[in-house]
Amino acid sequence: MESTIELKVELDDNRVPEKLSWTAEDGGINNEEAKAMLLSVWDHKSQETLRIDLWTKDMPVDEMKVFFHQTLVAMSDTFNRATQDEKMTATMKDFCDYFAEKLELKK
Repeated sequence: MESTIELKVELDDNRVPEKLSWTAEDGGINNEEAKAMLLSVWDHKSQETLRIDLWTKDMPVDEMKVFFHQTLVAMSDTFNRATQDEKMTATMKDFCDYFAEKLELKK
């Protein structure tokens, strides 16, 4: 079995992203627009993380702050599932709460 996730990036003349879209047919996503994306891939050979961080030039800063907060929370959850390290997960969640508080994201 195989599954494909497709990312499309439309660039302006200066190679700045103007439009992002993605397709993941197994997940019911077909050419959906996005304003930002973060992709991390572990390179086992070099023992390092390779990244693609993109956002469109019309991505609002307030939405970028929420996007980062939600990504940090999701990373905490993923870290817990991958390692079962409850103590570090709690520390990461504490940071997420601090991050949200300092950016005044939580009412």
